[in-house]
Amino acid sequence: MAYEKDREDLIEGRNAVIEALRSGRGIDKIYLARGEAEAADKTLGHIASRARDAGVVVVRTDRRKLDAMSATHAHQGVIAVAAVKEYCTLDTLFDLAEGKGEAPFLILCDEISDPRNFGAILRTAECVGAHGVIIPKRRSAGITGVVEKTSAGAAEHVAVARVANLSAAIRELKERGVWIYGTAASGAHSLWQTDLSGPLCLVIGSEGEGMGRLVRENCDFLVSIPMRGRLDSLNAATAAGVLMYEVLRQRMASGGGAEKISAEGR
Repeated sequence: MAYEKDREDLIEGRNAVIEALRSGRGIDKIYLARGEAEAADKTLGHIASRARDAGVVVVRTDRRKLDAMSATHAHQGVIAVAAVKEYCTLDTLFDLAEGKGEAPFLILCDEISDPRNFGAILRTAECVGAHGVIIPKRRSAGITGVVEKTSAGAAEHVAVARVANLSAAIRELKERGVWIYGTAASGAHSLWQTDLSGPLCLVIGSEGEGMGRLVRENCDFLVSIPMRGRLDSLNAATAAGVLMYEVLRQRMASGGGAEKISAEGR
């Protein structure tokens, strides 16, 4: 049997499957590698036990079938067939922030096409407590098995809104009081001197081209990451991680240390 490699209903890897079970996501079936080594593996045994408690069918199969199903080529002996993860709306992201009594902290991915980059961004977004990630419906990685695996299960816990038009979404965010910070090597504002403590959305440009022209023009500020080596840029997921953790640092601080960028002239 041939399998589509970009299916959105497959979850691969131990951490990703465990987090899917914890989150309560609908799972139809879990395939586990069979054999003496696998049967003795405590983690796979834990997955099988949790799955059965949740009423999920567990099927023992040989690794050749798992290898054929896998898009990641690193399934770790377990693949779940789940309900396709639902994308949410911008309203949901604001509701999540309001429910926590926090200023919105959002990430917008401008055509991030590499699923491993997208998975890494989701993992960091979950770790720093971002309220959600926004992606376009076209020319962007979605939540596939590769993304689930790379995110180590974070994709189960991060709200992802998929919108038809990024520029329109940015305008809506602005109308709702969110400041838009684009990331660019030529940005006029250095990351370390930028106040990121208020309601904000970080825009992460695509791997090859960076931010698109219209998205860039709709940003309130362009922020650059200080560089001291011979290269002048970071990969998209790494840059996103640096920026997100600076937001977290400032939000955890007592309110000082960053120079306030003027919000005049939006």
